[in-house]
Amino acid sequence: MAGGATLGRDFGRLWAAYAASAVGTRLAFDAFPLIAITVLHRGAAEVSALAALGAAVGAAAAIPLGPWMESRRKRPVMVAADLVRCAALLSVVAAYALGRLGFPHLLVAAVVVAASDIAFGAASGAFLKWLVRPDDLVTAQGRLESTNWTATVLGPPLGGGLIALLGPVATVVADAASYVLSAAGLRAIRAEEPPPRKHPAVRGSRPGVGDLLAGWRHILAHPVLRPLFLHTVLVNGLIMAVAPLLAVLMLGPLGFPPWQYGLAFAVPCLGGLLGARLAGRLVTRFGRHRVLRTAGTLRALWSIGLAFVHPGVTGLLLVMAVECALITCTGVFNPVFAAQRLTLTAPGRVTRVLTAWSVTGKISIAALTALWGLLAVATGPRTAIALAGVLLLATPLLLPRRGTREEPEPAPAP
Repeated sequence: MAGGATLGRDFGRLWAAYAASAVGTRLAFDAFPLIAITVLHRGAAEVSALAALGAAVGAAAAIPLGPWMESRRKRPVMVAADLVRCAALLSVVAAYALGRLGFPHLLVAAVVVAASDIAFGAASGAFLKWLVRPDDLVTAQGRLESTNWTATVLGPPLGGGLIALLGPVATVVADAASYVLSAAGLRAIRAEEPPPRKHPAVRGSRPGVGDLLAGWRHILAHPVLRPLFLHTVLVNGLIMAVAPLLAVLMLGPLGFPPWQYGLAFAVPCLGGLLGARLAGRLVTRFGRHRVLRTAGTLRALWSIGLAFVHPGVTGLLLVMAVECALITCTGVFNPVFAAQRLTLTAPGRVTRVLTAWSVTGKISIAALTALWGLLAVATGPRTAIALAGVLLLATPLLLPRRGTREEPEPAPAP
C-alpha cells in the first residue's frame, strides 16, 4: 500500500501517543547523567555506571514480562508502562525539590524506566500487529520511525534550552508529562482488543525457566528471524559502542566545540526521516526482502569513515556525511525490518520475541560499549573506531539470503 494511504483513526491515536512519548524522551535526552553530574557532582565512573547498569539491570528485570504479557491485552499493559515511567520520573523530581535526591534513587529510577521501555515496546508491537493489516505494517512502522527521527532532531536542542531556562529537572518533568499524554492517547483508541489466546506455555501465573527463554528459542530456531536477530544485535551494538569514543576524540584532541559536535549528529537525523518516509514506497516497488538486504548492507558500509575524522570544517563535514548516509539507510531498514519481524511472528509469541530481542540488544550494547572502552584505552579511540567499522563491513553476511515469507506464521494452538 502506498505510503500516504490512511491507516484509520485508531492508528492515528496510537501514532499520536507514540509521538508524545518520543518527543518527551528526546527532550530528556541524557537527563539522568546530566543530573548526576550537575546536581549530585558524580564523576565519570559513576555516570558510566548509571548508563550501563540502568540499561542492563532494567533489561534483566524485563525478562519475566514477556510471557506474562502474552496472555493479557496489550493496550492496558502499554498504559501501565506509561504510568510507571511517569511515576519513576516524578519521584526524581520530587526528591530533587525536597533536597533528598541521591545517586541510588537515580539508579533505581533508570532501571524502572528501562524495564518499562522494554515492556511498552513489546506490547506495542503486538498491539500494532493486531491493529493494522499485514500489508500496512511497513507503512505504519515507517510513520513511527519518521516520528522518532523528527523527535531526535528537535528534542535535544529544545531540551537544552528548557534546562537553561528552568533548571536541571525541567526535561524530566516534560518527559513525565509526555507519558501521561501517551496513556491518554492509548485510552482514546476505540477498537476493542480481543482477549489473547492463551498458549499452554504461559497459562501459569509464574512462568518457568523454559517460558522465560521461549522468545530466544523461537528466534534462534526460525530460519529468517535468526539471521535478522544476529545482524541487528551486532550492528546496533557496534554502532553504539563507538559513540562515546567519537565524543572523546572530537571534543578532546580534535578540539571541536560542543555545539559543532551536537550539530554533527543532529542534522544527519533528517536522513532518518527521509529514509523512513521512503521505506513504504521502496517496498511497494522492490519487495521487502530486496529492500531489507540492500538497506541492511548499505548501512554497514559507512562507519569506518569515522576513523578518518580530523580537525576543522572538513572534518566536521566528513562526520556529518558519514552519519547522514548511515542514518538514511537505517531509516529505510528499521521499519521494513520491524514489519517483517511482526509478520513472521505468530500473535501468541510476539511479546516474548520482542522482549527477548530488546533485552539482548540492550545488554549487547552495554557489553560492547564497555569492551570498546577498554580497547580504546589499549589502542586509542581512532583505532577502536576503525576496528568497529571493519567488523561492521562483515555484518551483511548475517542477513537472510533467501526471500522472506510474506504471510504470518500460524498461531500456536490454544
